[in-house]
Amino acid sequence: MNPRREHRLVFLLNVAQRRLQRWIAAQTHGSGVTAAQSGLLFVLGQRDGVLIGEAGAALDLGPAGISGLVDRMAAANLIRRRADPDDGRAWRLWLTPAGRAALAQAKAGLAEVNARLTDGFTEVEIDVVARWLASLQSKFPKGEDE
Repeated sequence: MNPRREHRLVFLLNVAQRRLQRWIAAQTHGSGVTAAQSGLLFVLGQRDGVLIGEAGAALDLGPAGISGLVDRMAAANLIRRRADPDDGRAWRLWLTPAGRAALAQAKAGLAEVNARLTDGFTEVEIDVVARWLASLQSKFPKGEDE
């Protein structure tokens, strides 16, 4: 009977995240769009005109995080902010033509990232990994103060 192997999951997750972020940054260096910016482009690609708070929730960012991201992307002319016609205090986000072009580039890059991430694993194995990673969101919910 084998003793249970120590997987060091927290360590492996942290190393994997850092290496993946560095690899993505190196691949997108010429495009000028960061991984975080790509995330917002994907959100707007699915729902252009989304409320800024909804975009933040989709990316698991608090108000300060989404605000800074929106500021940087608006300054880069990737998105535009417009006041919500029904609530003057709320803002909606829209892709610009440059943002649509950057989204197309990000989609092309995503196919390569996903191919590298899944290489050597069966679809069933990837389904288990995806289910496990998704379960972390409910096991460790985002705090209200974030």
